[in-house]
Amino acid sequence: MQPSFQHFGIVGGGAWGTALGQVLVRAGRDVTLWAREADVVAAINARHENTMFLPGVSLSPRIKAVGNLEALAECNAWLLAVPTQFLREVCKKLAKICAEKPRPVVICSKGIEQKTLSLPSDIVIAEMPDCPISVLSGPTFAIEAAKDQPTAMTIASADNKLGEALAHSISSRTFRPYLSGDIAGVQLGGAVKNVLAIACGIATGCGMGENARAALITRGLAEMMRLAIALGAKAETLMGLSGLGDLILTCSSAQSRNMSLGMALGQGAKLEDVLAARSSVAEGVTTAAAALALAEKYGVETPIVEAVDAILNHGASVEASINSLLSRPLKSE
Repeated sequence: MQPSFQHFGIVGGGAWGTALGQVLVRAGRDVTLWAREADVVAAINARHENTMFLPGVSLSPRIKAVGNLEALAECNAWLLAVPTQFLREVCKKLAKICAEKPRPVVICSKGIEQKTLSLPSDIVIAEMPDCPISVLSGPTFAIEAAKDQPTAMTIASADNKLGEALAHSISSRTFRPYLSGDIAGVQLGGAVKNVLAIACGIATGCGMGENARAALITRGLAEMMRLAIALGAKAETLMGLSGLGDLILTCSSAQSRNMSLGMALGQGAKLEDVLAARSSVAEGVTTAAAALALAEKYGVETPIVEAVDAILNHGASVEASINSLLSRPLKSE
């Protein structure tokens, strides 16, 4: 199949949006990247480097950065890479641009909207109903994708032909998208794994060892699967790249923003101090409460998510939360 999309617009100038620009250029595509920060736009265009969010990585001069969303009107497909809590606001603005010419939208944001408990796809459908959607998710550190290190992801679409066309348009020797039709499952894996990564980080920060981390990953996967099934997703999706794959990566390295945040909490740091010292968003912080509320809405038991939410949002001590998990009744796996 020949690629169907030549000019991509990337909405979001953070580390992941910037890395996606590099991925697309390697696939032979034209890239226009919108960033909210004027300094990011200037640095990418003048120095070919995102000094704020992806420092030290040389970017292709073919990535054109802009500060106005209207400049994306010339693109024939958009990738949304803004934090989930800001996605609706951005989509409202994009809706005005695509009113006359709807185009495919690829959701690259991970999380659950706090106020509405909506997945990113629900937000895009509500605000840009005429734009066909796909979701790109999976185990990726932005800096590795930007540096052309091998990466595999899942691209989910209800329209198989659209999914295939997008996959062929963004793929390269080192970037391999695998197709799925399970939009909900792919998004739930990408959202909940961030909360579980905070849990693993807390355990690591407390010095609990590899046994505890393995247990958290395994039992966390069970929580992800229960929630996904309750929302109509397929259990097998959570065993793939966008579920288990992303979970293992995010829970196994301090490169993960969510795991490193959890490590700091486990070592006794205060959440507000950790967040104040960062320029990038750890999505698990905002996702924890939303994931728990979603689980309660559907009657799904998620004790690890509940423990993380208690620490982040309700002043629970790390020690008390760990003891609560360890004192749960024994039962069948």
